[in-house]
Amino acid sequence: MANLFILNFPTCSSSLRRVSALPSSNGAHPLSAGSGPVILELPLEKIRRPLMRTRANDPDKVKDLMDSIQEIGLQVPIDVLEVDGVYYGFSGCHRYEAHQCLRLPTIRCKIRRGTKETLRHHLR
Repeated sequence: MANLFILNFPTCSSSLRRVSALPSSNGAHPLSAGSGPVILELPLEKIRRPLMRTRANDPDKVKDLMDSIQEIGLQVPIDVLEVDGVYYGFSGCHRYEAHQCLRLPTIRCKIRRGTKETLRHHLR
């Protein structure tokens, strides 16, 4: 049986939210170097959005996503880059805003570990 990693993240209510992450088939920690992306729930406030002010979101699309998330939950996680323990979101702007508007404390993310050079590439 595979090892199960339990990650605790503080939520807005200052309690801890527990999420699970399975290791890769070689037994590596889910966010260790060389492992592929992992799906986790992250607190919204832990995700930096450096390009958030570069364009406005379509309010109709945000509203439609809010309705969908309330009815069936988030179906596609947002992509997040983790660099030195800091999470950066560059896509999923409408999904992120819909979660903010719904006052949801966390969002499902597909997390990839990257280097500072990868981060600089995204910021260009």
